[in-house]
Amino acid sequence: MGSAPAPTAHKPHAVYSSYLRNGYLDTVIDWIPGMKDMRLRDFPSFIRTTDPNDLMMDFMARETDRCSLASAIIFNTFDALEHYVIEALSSMCPPIYSIGPLHLLVNQLPQSSLKSVGSSLWKEEPECLQWLNSKKSNSVVYVNFGSITVMTREQLIELAWGLANSKKNFLWIIRDDLVVGDSASAILTPAFIDETRERGLISRWCPQEKVLGHPSIGGFLTHCGWNSTIESLSSGVPMVCWPFFADQQINCRYACTEWGVGLEIDNDMKRDEVEKLVRELMDGEKGKKMKKKAMEWKKLAEEAIVSGGSSYLNFDKLVNDVLLSKP
Repeated sequence: MGSAPAPTAHKPHAVYSSYLRNGYLDTVIDWIPGMKDMRLRDFPSFIRTTDPNDLMMDFMARETDRCSLASAIIFNTFDALEHYVIEALSSMCPPIYSIGPLHLLVNQLPQSSLKSVGSSLWKEEPECLQWLNSKKSNSVVYVNFGSITVMTREQLIELAWGLANSKKNFLWIIRDDLVVGDSASAILTPAFIDETRERGLISRWCPQEKVLGHPSIGGFLTHCGWNSTIESLSSGVPMVCWPFFADQQINCRYACTEWGVGLEIDNDMKRDEVEKLVRELMDGEKGKKMKKKAMEWKKLAEEAIVSGGSSYLNFDKLVNDVLLSKP
């Protein structure tokens, strides 16, 4: 499928906040097959527009039309996770094959050069794994907002002090371009660095699958991009969700409401709320229930990709029905 430029995060956040204040985005949409009790605020940001010439809306409409020309559609998910949605789409689309989690399916390959092919867009800094080795089990919050999302200076400051005030260990991935028009490293004050010196590690990028699978990781503060969401589920790691744009709102909704593994942070992030949700994630009763549920999804994800599992069989069927079939 084609790609299009992603919008920067701070602009959708401003519009999003204004609609939240008047309650419009809490309108329930109950007529979409396979999806129940969805609110406007839960849908991808690019369809919440009144502009008939919106670039992203036009792009998605074209791509949706092109789907009907496909021999098959592949989804990086697994049947147990999104059964009702897959079932609904199957009645209106070309053949659908759910073969995820793809990163776990790749791990089923024998040793080969394909093992070196990953999904990371940035140079990884594996030194953080050594730091994680020094921490107790389930004691570290992993913070990463993906490879595209950006935030404002004020949002970074509130997030930083929320993490500091939580008194929890954290591994925070801060890309060089994370903050709009500024350097994140210049924003973090000496007072913050001194406060978190023994508890925090900041890195520019990391091998996320290995980090999420590390026993010291107890929770994930995420933008809820799909790769991050399914990797977190597959690792049995509960989440605090702060969606920005595109599919992130709907992923957040499912993580928090349908799958029972997430807590949504308020759109207008403040340090007190960050502190509260991080503490709940790591130590609270909700956090414990979310961890239990996340481990259940991890088990189902692993079952899906082994021989005889749903994704394993779907991949085999994809090869035979589409790739090996006679034209």
